[in-house]
Amino acid sequence: MSESLDFLEIEGKIVEALKTVYDPEIPVNVYDLGLIYEIEYTDQKEAKIEMTLTAPNCPMVDILMMDVENAVNALEEVEKTLINLVFEPQWDKSMLTEEAKLELGLL
Repeated sequence: MSESLDFLEIEGKIVEALKTVYDPEIPVNVYDLGLIYEIEYTDQKEAKIEMTLTAPNCPMVDILMMDVENAVNALEEVEKTLINLVFEPQWDKSMLTEEAKLELGLL
């Protein structure tokens, strides 16, 4: 199997893990909410995730980041998860997936 296929397979597993993490205040997972901006996977078995929050002053930030880290670290292929919390671009409802919009009654 080529390296790019390996990465795509692992990235898919990371996405599935992220879909098990729900925002404590919104009944939608962090991936479908559009909070995950970038996923990188390194040869050192590190997952690097760039994510944001629905609001910069989210009181659940620590719990949410810990849940993301724990979910991704649970994967056999990942030994370490590094999360970079960013606020640019600022999150808005246009970042929701169609599934999330349906779940929230926005369609």
